[in-house]
Amino acid sequence: MSNYYIRNMETGKLELHFDKADYMALTDDQKAKIRSNFLFSRGTGAWISRCKFPNLYRPECVAKELGLEDAGREGEALTFEQQMDRKMEKAERRAERMEYKADKAHEKGVALQKPINDMHGDIAFFTQPNISTSSGRAFTNRRNKMFDAWERGFAEFSKSEYYAECAAKARQTASGKDQKDKAFCQRRIDEAEASIRGLKRSIATYEGYKKAIENGEIPKDKYGCELKKLTAERIDAELDRWYEIMESEIGKSVYYHECIENQGGISFSKENLNKGDLVQINRYRHSVVRIVRFGAKNVTFEFTDAHMKYADGSPMQGKCAYAEIEKVVKSA
Repeated sequence: MSNYYIRNMETGKLELHFDKADYMALTDDQKAKIRSNFLFSRGTGAWISRCKFPNLYRPECVAKELGLEDAGREGEALTFEQQMDRKMEKAERRAERMEYKADKAHEKGVALQKPINDMHGDIAFFTQPNISTSSGRAFTNRRNKMFDAWERGFAEFSKSEYYAECAAKARQTASGKDQKDKAFCQRRIDEAEASIRGLKRSIATYEGYKKAIENGEIPKDKYGCELKKLTAERIDAELDRWYEIMESEIGKSVYYHECIENQGGISFSKENLNKGDLVQINRYRHSVVRIVRFGAKNVTFEFTDAHMKYADGSPMQGKCAYAEIEKVVKSA
């Protein structure tokens, strides 16, 4: 089997494996579809999907359109925590590479600008007019090259700043469970739990369809329309996929709960807050806001700053999660 596709369980991505001659025989349109959905990996010698599970519908359609054989799955699926650990390790290595490149670019910029910097104070060097003699032209060419190097030095300094910013972002990604923002973790938890609720509803619906088929009936949707094309095999395939997604979402929820617990948990709730409390939230650390009302997961607040008002003079309002509240400035 020379032309096939597999799903790598460790990475969650789809891999296309081609015989080189067969790949070269593809049409330009087919190659364009591959390049838009996959990236070639020299390490594996395969085309790796840009997206990963559960968003593999389009890459799988491309693989089937190309007539590639489904070779199943390869490797063992990682837990969400293992995926995050691997992501942090990669980010740490990326940060080190970016910091090295930033230092090298800065050193190169300094070296390029050194000839001009060494001439500071030599007024004659900068004011010497162009003289049309062999030595005069040589001096002018040398000075022009030094100024060109000076300009290239600024480009290297800009490159150094760019690499330093990339390194800072990678360091942030590589931060451990005890350094992740609580509000960010809470939003990820809410997303995971919402996804789990939706998956449970879909699973219950399809299990009902499957039961109807097993009883020799034609399943109907909630509007009463018959689903004649729906088969037990297709239902089983969807159920397997949804259970796999649910397992991943549960792992995500558990992971971010642990992140919050490692930072001491969420300090505030409607049990220890009062309407009218002045609090500080992490999104607006230079402002103090007043709690207006409580919700199950969020609080509604209004700004106390004089400039944060609507046209009619009423204070602007907003919502934040309990995890975003950093401290109570003044209790009501």
